[in-house]
Amino acid sequence: MNYNWNWGIFFQPNPMGTGTYLDMLLSGLALTLKTAALAWVIALITGSIVGVMRTLPSKGANWFGFAYVEFFRNMPLLVQLFLWFFVLPEILPRAAGLWLKQLPNAPFWTAAIGVGFFMSARVAVQLQAGISSLPRGQKMAATALGLTTVQGYRYVLLPMAFRIILPPLTSEFLNTIKNTAVAITIGLLELTGQARSMQEFSFQVFEAFTAATILYLLVNAVVVTAMRFLERWVAIPGYITGK
Repeated sequence: MNYNWNWGIFFQPNPMGTGTYLDMLLSGLALTLKTAALAWVIALITGSIVGVMRTLPSKGANWFGFAYVEFFRNMPLLVQLFLWFFVLPEILPRAAGLWLKQLPNAPFWTAAIGVGFFMSARVAVQLQAGISSLPRGQKMAATALGLTTVQGYRYVLLPMAFRIILPPLTSEFLNTIKNTAVAITIGLLELTGQARSMQEFSFQVFEAFTAATILYLLVNAVVVTAMRFLERWVAIPGYITGK
């Protein structure tokens, strides 16, 4: 293969006038982290609510949680992003649709919300499994203490369940970071998008995507290391994260 390697390309100015090609990749990394962070907040909050609903004795809450999870978990993320970005503004009332189309940074908000809802279904299932794994005595003890259902979940069940499911939640957070790469299809220039732009401008495809790969690996290594310390800090003896 007649390919001219040029690792010095990262320190050459990019055609966008925003610094070097390395600056371009780092700006994409920053956008990836912002998108993933907002998406994870949405996923964690929404997924927690839906996960709790799937464990309540109410049939209505159970059916809503079941329908929510099946809808967002079984539809490909790419299709969901297309629906949010291209279809939703067309089916809303004209004023609302125009507002969405003119929204500043629309690809960013669409990606964060779309990835967040997609991952929330997975968080809901993880939380349901964590709550279901607790001994029945935990819930009965909360009731015996005079706690309401909300208080029982708030002070007894959820603190235990979240500690148990920290390892799978770490994997889901890493998946959230990686899933932001799909947002390139709706025009979000995150890390993958900037690597592709660098490749198109400089024709140094291997250097561009090698750098992007290394940056993804570094971010994932930091997240895994931080979550390991958190798991040890909140570990409960005798449970999955316990010693």
